[in-house]
Amino acid sequence: MKFHLINLFNLTDMKGKKITLLILIILILLSGLNSASAQGNGIPEKPSPPRLVNDFVGLLSRQEIDQLERKLDVFSDSTSNQIAIVIVSDLSGYDREEYAQRLGEKWGVGQKGFDNGVVLLVRTSKGVPGGEVFIKTGYGLEGAIPDILCRQIVDDEIIPAFKKGEYYSGLEKSTNTIMSLASGEFTAGQYGRKSGKQLEKAAPAGVFFIILFIFIILVIAGRNNPNNIGGKKGGGNLPLWMLLALMNSGRGSHRGSWGGFSGGGGGGGFGGFGGGSFGGGGAGGSW
Repeated sequence: MKFHLINLFNLTDMKGKKITLLILIILILLSGLNSASAQGNGIPEKPSPPRLVNDFVGLLSRQEIDQLERKLDVFSDSTSNQIAIVIVSDLSGYDREEYAQRLGEKWGVGQKGFDNGVVLLVRTSKGVPGGEVFIKTGYGLEGAIPDILCRQIVDDEIIPAFKKGEYYSGLEKSTNTIMSLASGEFTAGQYGRKSGKQLEKAAPAGVFFIILFIFIILVIAGRNNPNNIGGKKGGGNLPLWMLLALMNSGRGSHRGSWGGFSGGGGGGGFGGFGGGSFGGGGAGGSW
């Protein structure tokens, strides 16, 4: 017995390093397999043909899906920013933020190098009240759509509509706001519970009066100052030139407002995701 124990200890001493190394390699391989399996489990494959609106629950009608798809497709074509709406019934053990991030990475929402994608994730079941929602932003849009605004969009535009069963309305309004923020139609500081509507109504009138005031001042100055650019005769053209420039600038700040986009028209179909990456930006809620 003593002999066998001595031989066993000697064997362990001689081969201990190799055995330890072999065990470590096996553990690493098992860990890698588990990690790869976890990353793929529960996350849908990238849609083929590619689509920006993916309803795996049947929450929206065909017409509602097509209207949202056309709108988001036009936005993607014109700005390169991509917004993917994904509706699922189960998060496969992930929390809503991790699921949205993994999906965005797996699908490559947004453009590689710009990371200008947004995943609007909805977890619910058709005919069953309640669910979760999360807006996940790519690195490139975290400045334009910070976490606090994602939370405000969820609280003010998505959840109130979803509570009433108005899923299309909630997605329509929230994507309009996301597009306006992403394209710089208004800044994060201008966005609030009422600022969206107030901005659209008040800004045109305010711009008009400012332009009118500047025009009057410049006309008076042009008449009283013979040393204006262009002399006495040419001086009168300067205010008109400036007026046209200002008017064009005023229109530009509201041109193509996404809030008025009805989903009509459209390009030739979504061409596919561009390989964007996602960071820690975003926010969500439940109803």
